[in-house]
Amino acid sequence: MLKTNHDARFMAIAIALSERGRGRTGGNPNVGCIIVKNNVIIGRGWTQPGGRPHAEAMALAQAGKAAKGADIYVTMEPCAHQSKRGPTCADLVREAAPARVIVATLDIDERTRRQGIDRLGDAGISVSVGLLEQQAHWAMAGFFTRMEKSRPHVILKLALSLDGCIAMADGTSKWITGDRARAHAHLERARCDAILVGAGTVAADTPSLDVRLTNLEDRSPQPVVLGKADVGDHWIQIMEPGAIAGLDQMNWLLVEGGAATAASFLKADLVDRLLLYRAPIIIGGGLPGIGDIGLGSLDAAHGQWNRMDRRDLGQDVLEIYERAA
Repeated sequence: MLKTNHDARFMAIAIALSERGRGRTGGNPNVGCIIVKNNVIIGRGWTQPGGRPHAEAMALAQAGKAAKGADIYVTMEPCAHQSKRGPTCADLVREAAPARVIVATLDIDERTRRQGIDRLGDAGISVSVGLLEQQAHWAMAGFFTRMEKSRPHVILKLALSLDGCIAMADGTSKWITGDRARAHAHLERARCDAILVGAGTVAADTPSLDVRLTNLEDRSPQPVVLGKADVGDHWIQIMEPGAIAGLDQMNWLLVEGGAATAASFLKADLVDRLLLYRAPIIIGGGLPGIGDIGLGSLDAAHGQWNRMDRRDLGQDVLEIYERAA
């Protein structure tokens, strides 16, 4: 039985924890989990780098025997399929004997879907599913996109002037946005498995595409280039946007530019999320942020995107849009 406000607050904490693993879990979902007893969090976990330990295993290890009779909040149904890498989370939770398990969303993987919660229910544990499900999907969208569409969740990031330019006419782009916006953009890099730019950007800027935030340097994503370019062996080269399906075990892909690359992904209908950083400047006659996407009519442009968030970053503004269902 759900205690609406009480349970929603704890599930929101589990979802926030799940974000810590984003871009680090390989082909696994970035799940979050907390264990609560007498309104005190006694265990917390999130999927660790490479996918193990799972969030539930981490939280249960912290809680120990105190997990008996407690409430477990987890953003995705505990796994139920066997793996050589360790016991299933459904079995670990069942052995811990909590009073309740509150699950945000079912696993989309057919090897587990409903089997995890059924295994817990058969053990006499109270199980509920669906609390803050939309928020959990948002936080784990990379995994759901890969399972449903066999490709990473694509985030297109653009830093724009008020008149939609990404650079001066001569290509000068340092810097359109301020320090806080650029720091946030690096945080987004740290939350993705891979980052992609076009061959033109590589030729013009020789970008490193790393994360330049203190203590997050080790979270630099895998660099990918679209088109032929002179890059190091650690780069992945693809020749067309659809080739991102070959980025194995990657849930999140950040596309950073330039205009032709952004247009190619939009034209191929491969963009799931937009990050638009807008600076309070007008360039006039600069380079547009997005090239031709083959739009047939203005009507076709409407209803494609839902704004999910808006944040002030100093004088700049970040708007986050999600593809409309």
